[in-house]
Amino acid sequence: MSNPPSTRGLLIALVAAGTLSAPGLPMAADPAAGAAAWIQEHPASDGTDQRSCATCHGTDLTQPGRHAKTGKAIDPMAPSVNPQRLTDEKKIAKWLLRNCRWTLGRECTETEKADFIAYIETQ
Repeated sequence: MSNPPSTRGLLIALVAAGTLSAPGLPMAADPAAGAAAWIQEHPASDGTDQRSCATCHGTDLTQPGRHAKTGKAIDPMAPSVNPQRLTDEKKIAKWLLRNCRWTLGRECTETEKADFIAYIETQ
């Protein structure tokens, strides 16, 4: 069984896939910034509630989450307990796009994406 790629390796793969544009790699990813952004709340598009990444994924990434709208179970985000996390660049790109739009109401910046990946990787 191979080890999952490092944050730098994931960032390079995401740049290669066109998901991130980061001239002058290596991009500095900040897990602390990712952790802070994870719990930062944003107004829902309908204005009825606040959302954060933790709304669905929780604050303990070693535990399963639950989608706030659908109730669907979400496997733990932490690669330490879910080795499938952060191994497929296409899935990473897909879910970052979808979840950033749903939670933040916009696409994440390259820096935000890198910070989220770095944070998740530390769990």
